[in-house]
Amino acid sequence: MEQNQVTPSALERRIDIAVSLADIEKEVDARLKRMARTVKMPGFRPGKVPMKIVAQTHGGQARGEAVGAAVEKAFGDKVREQNLRVAGYPNIEPKDAATEGTLEFSAVFEIYPEVAIGDLAGQQIERPTLVVGDAEVDKTLDVLRKQRTSFTAADRAAAEGDRVVIDFTGRKDGEVFQGGQAEDFPFVIGAGAMLKDFETAVTGLTAGESKTFDMTFPDDYHAAELAGKTVQFEIKVKQVEGPVLPEIDADFARSLGVADGDVAKLREEVKGNLEREVKRRIQAKVKEQVMNALIAVTPIEVPKALVQGESQQLAENARRDLEMRGMKTKDIPVDPSWFTEQAERRVRLGLIMAELVKANELHAKPEQIRTLVEEMAQSYEDPSELVRWYYAQPERLAQAEAVVIEDNVVAWVSEKAQTTDKDVTFDELMGNAA
Repeated sequence: MEQNQVTPSALERRIDIAVSLADIEKEVDARLKRMARTVKMPGFRPGKVPMKIVAQTHGGQARGEAVGAAVEKAFGDKVREQNLRVAGYPNIEPKDAATEGTLEFSAVFEIYPEVAIGDLAGQQIERPTLVVGDAEVDKTLDVLRKQRTSFTAADRAAAEGDRVVIDFTGRKDGEVFQGGQAEDFPFVIGAGAMLKDFETAVTGLTAGESKTFDMTFPDDYHAAELAGKTVQFEIKVKQVEGPVLPEIDADFARSLGVADGDVAKLREEVKGNLEREVKRRIQAKVKEQVMNALIAVTPIEVPKALVQGESQQLAENARRDLEMRGMKTKDIPVDPSWFTEQAERRVRLGLIMAELVKANELHAKPEQIRTLVEEMAQSYEDPSELVRWYYAQPERLAQAEAVVIEDNVVAWVSEKAQTTDKDVTFDELMGNAA
């Protein structure tokens, strides 16, 4: 009666199962009796509806539930007998022919692969190293100053970094095109808000000056009707304003949350934040290399059912993200197949890491979780409040636990692989290098 064979996928299995019609009929009868206790029907008191009527109205539901439960139990028994780890849900296929007195089905499903972590000794991992010093603090403070730039009227020609206020009219084939006209329009030259050719045309003009020039839109311009087209602009500069950076003084420190305006304290806080960010980025770069190394030395086939489930979850996450941005997802179809490659990598790493954690006891310890939460809380005004927030719900703490487990895996693999340190610059680590 039972058949268990490998289909084209090494992870796919087929089990034939049979359930007794007599057992199903007993279960149907039992379910109908339970329903009869509470079923409501006009003309009858609750619990007093005749069984014949209950069977007529709810018999189909009771039979479907009984067959489903019987098949589920029979499938579970077979799987346990053969010690199979089922990945995803089985596809139950009814058989046309069956032995008298039984219903027969085939269950097609996938199992989890056997995972054997490969030899990591030949894998190369490069760990960036950077010590945060005064130069990095100065660079960051300079960025913070630029973010707080103010502008003041300048009696000179407009230059890079200046804010200009202009009127402009753009025409294509002599007609003003959509979005091609504005008054009192401000922008900063060099900030990238306008096309480079437009900024170049404005550069060098003073307040009160006008100019007419031709400009060709890029071939990949977002407005298809203008992409690659040449238009004519008329502009008039109404105001030129030069940038003024704030001084690094008590007022500047207070604007960044240092209540007493102590500049030395501000520098300490900036340095502390930078050190945490540098540590986070180094960990991320090492982690990516570790994951790639694990995949390289541990080739496994992943269950398609798990990949499909992960793809659907990623698609759902993308929909929610679009909705949070104010977009209507019904107008933007999100296909799970777009995420198949990413989903397969996530499933593969999940299987490999689960085996690695189990085999080497890399589970998160309570003190590790506490240390991580307290470290994350340091960037908040009241660190204890964030700590309480994490420990208030198990789901939140589980997120921290997952991070600790990943850190444990990274540390373990780094010890087994050929890990070398490499000095990097601040801009390289932050992704600002040219």
